Amino acid sequence: MDPLTPDQPDDAERRRRRLQRLGLNAPDPEAEFDRTARIAASLTQAPLAMVNFINDKQQMFRGMYAPRSGDDDGQERRAVSFDLSDIPDIPRSAPTDYGFCPHVVAQGAQLALDDVFDYPRFKGNPLVNEMGVRAYLGTPLRDHTGVILGTVCVADMRPREWDRGVKESMQQLAETLLSEFRLRDSLLTQQEEMFAVFDGAPWPIMLTEGPKHVLRYANGRQGDAFGRVQRLSEGRTVLPGLDTVGVFKAMDDAYRTGQTTTLAEARLITRDADTPQTYSFTCTPVRLSPNAPVSGILTVAMNITSRPATEDPQQVAAEFTQQLAQFGTGDGWTQQHGGPSGMYLR
Repeated sequence: MDPLTPDQPDDAERRRRRLQRLGLNAPDPEAEFDRTARIAASLTQAPLAMVNFINDKQQMFRGMYAPRSGDDDGQERRAVSFDLSDIPDIPRSAPTDYGFCPHVVAQGAQLALDDVFDYPRFKGNPLVNEMGVRAYLGTPLRDHTGVILGTVCVADMRPREWDRGVKESMQQLAETLLSEFRLRDSLLTQQEEMFAVFDGAPWPIMLTEGPKHVLRYANGRQGDAFGRVQRLSEGRTVLPGLDTVGVFKAMDDAYRTGQTTTLAEARLITRDADTPQTYSFTCTPVRLSPNAPVSGILTVAMNITSRPATEDPQQVAAEFTQQLAQFGTGDGWTQQHGGPSGMYLR
């Protein structure tokens, strides 16, 4: 048996693009995937289970199930945010040479290792050396387009035989996530439709993703005022003028707290004016669903240079953002009610 099948470059690029589109290209935990990992552990009676997404740089354990430190054998094992105090310095990510999941993705088939020590090339894997894993069962995690995004896997600290029933159950569990990926694609299609609305808005708008504020979208007004930049580039790097006046700090605060943040006044030189202009920036957290973690920031800039001094820039900016939220109350972007401040797609 030789499970090391080289991943084809085209496959790796398709996977990277799909992960980027679906908002799965970072090691952020999600309750949906933690639940899936919990079910995997229950089905197999394994002490460790993961929903693992893999790009060309790292593995991302967005779903994790493991016993907490100090739990007795008779106590219930619980999902944790990969903060295993008895296994220090293990985050929700790992390099691509760690463990066995990259091999599952590369060969596109389920991999069952009853005893890792039976396979010399796996015996020295860091997962074995650092966590004492002796048995592993990994199942490819495909989306509805057929792209393998990662794995649903379980591991045990003792040798064991993964029988046919367990293997089939894991395959069926992986297939239950197809609806999750299909839903995300549907929501993103709605998002793209809303971009057409944003294109016609009279103020600069940009949508960024993740804590590094990777640019997913910017309308024409944004480009005219602050510069046209390449999609999927890091905002701070390509828009240094906005960083200098504190826009990205406000975006950091919105991403961290999950609350809308306003930079009331920022004076800067723009590309579409001969004199310095004063802008107000409203940074609103974006979620893919009401209970999902913050996935990005919608930033709306409003030129208040010539507005009457009696007007409150924060109030005006808030009103404009509320109007923007109302654009999609039926099928697209809408203001979230009854929870953290932000916007989501429904």
